[in-house]
Amino acid sequence: MPAPTLTIGAPCWIDLYSSDTDKATEFYGRLFGWTTESAGPEFGGYFTFLKDGKHVAGCMANTGEEGYPDAWTVYLTTDDADRTAEAAAANGGQVHLAPMDVAENGRMAMIADPGQAAIGAWQPGTQKGFEVRNEVGTAAWFELHTRDYDRSVDFYREVFGWDAHTMSDSPEFRYTTLGEGESALAGIMDATQFLAEDEPAAWSVYFQVDDVDAALEQVVELGGQVVRPAEDTPYGRLAAATDPTGTRFKLVAG
Repeated sequence: MPAPTLTIGAPCWIDLYSSDTDKATEFYGRLFGWTTESAGPEFGGYFTFLKDGKHVAGCMANTGEEGYPDAWTVYLTTDDADRTAEAAAANGGQVHLAPMDVAENGRMAMIADPGQAAIGAWQPGTQKGFEVRNEVGTAAWFELHTRDYDRSVDFYREVFGWDAHTMSDSPEFRYTTLGEGESALAGIMDATQFLAEDEPAAWSVYFQVDDVDAALEQVVELGGQVVRPAEDTPYGRLAAATDPTGTRFKLVAG
């Protein structure tokens, strides 16, 4: 499969902030068939995960010094990271990491949207992002769960140029997508009724698997936990889990 086409505002990369990168390497390697490749000593220990030789994600050690929990981070494509950071601050967001060059690879920023969900902005240089997705063992969907739905939809439209489409607007299910129908690339859900009191707004990454139930069994064998058992939905069979350090992710099949 050719590398995914870059779309402004669409997810282009994910990386894992992990307090135990050895456990993460073992866990995701056995669960998804990933191997690793160092980015080089000049990148502070950052390394990439590969599926069948193609780059699918990154990983960085969480030393605990910054006070952030382990997490998967989603990056959206921008053609101007500086302008995106300025727009984020002007539209109810915050800039957590000002735009910075990552050698010749690209330029990045880390921001928070109005609901306080963290999101990365990536202006590609030599590194464009995913070399493969939507295949078994790779990222297949990206979804924001937020209590601040209306402002968040406006934020991604204004800051990242989303072509936002309302998929559902009933009291039980409010959902907006980037793009429409089978061409949709990411989603925003009003999760006010679903998030626990102590659970922050956040982006979720869904990884494609052949069999969600079998994958959950393997998650437990490898030291992770099941957060939400597998269930059939109109969008496939879904489940939620954590890796050995408690980092959440989701699984999808079908």
